Amino acid sequence: MLDRLLGRARLKERIEELEEEKRHLERRAEAEEERRAEAATARQAAEERVNRLEDRIAELEDRVERTESDAPDLEFRGVETVRGDRLDEVLSRLESVETDPEGALTAMVGAGGSRPDAVEEAFGDRAALVDRARPCLAVADDAGLVSAALAPPVAPAPFAEWDAGFRLERKWFLPTGRFALALVRSDLFAVGTYQGRERVDFEGFESDVKADHSKGGFSQGRFERRRDAQIDEHLEQAEAALAAVDADRLFVVGESTLLGEFDDRADATAAVDATGDPEAALDDAFGAFWTTRLYRI
Repeated sequence: MLDRLLGRARLKERIEELEEEKRHLERRAEAEEERRAEAATARQAAEERVNRLEDRIAELEDRVERTESDAPDLEFRGVETVRGDRLDEVLSRLESVETDPEGALTAMVGAGGSRPDAVEEAFGDRAALVDRARPCLAVADDAGLVSAALAPPVAPAPFAEWDAGFRLERKWFLPTGRFALALVRSDLFAVGTYQGRERVDFEGFESDVKADHSKGGFSQGRFERRRDAQIDEHLEQAEAALAAVDADRLFVVGESTLLGEFDDRADATAAVDATGDPEAALDDAFGAFWTTRLYRI
């Protein structure tokens, strides 16, 4: 009675009501959280399903293209990127193969043109895989024990020959003799002179070449002209540095859009993605260039 007189009973009732409302809201929040988790899980599962379907569609489209082109549905037995000691081991194994006279085919198949008749003869219906690996050096023996293709960093001119062993020159695959390797980017240049795998000389520099156009100031056209002029000046400095290099062979790597500037001078070119300061980037480019793709056919 005293509680009622003082209004405490009503307050206690209100507290109980609020606590019940709180518990109700907590249950609603928990239910909503569960629904969100279920929705997120469902969305993730749907995205994974979409990715699998896209991969499957791409696979089927590739099969359709091969069917329309009358190409057999063939796959490589394996594909491997090899360098350094592993590459040296692969080459040594191939060099150890001995056959009867004209029992081993070696064929350098270029990027374009028809494949040699000798490749058709040696690989049969799997010759289509040689096309997929080109430009490549294809090797096969008449007993069918060896069947592979290698994409060398320094590709020789196309040829096809049968002999008692495979024709493999180390200079096509590995750093041998005295040579120079230059890395050319629009904002960076580095060149090293090597004796085999050892670098004996180095020069490198970076240039201030604008990478992006800001929305203020220059118009887009004026910005591009200024940037082109900066790149031209950078390439002139690179040419001057290369002119002073003393090496038997020159290989130029870097941005694909710039490599054409060095076609006449370089023995081989390759697009590579090398980052860091000039010296670190050159070391990165060296490893990327002296790499061979091995296809088991």
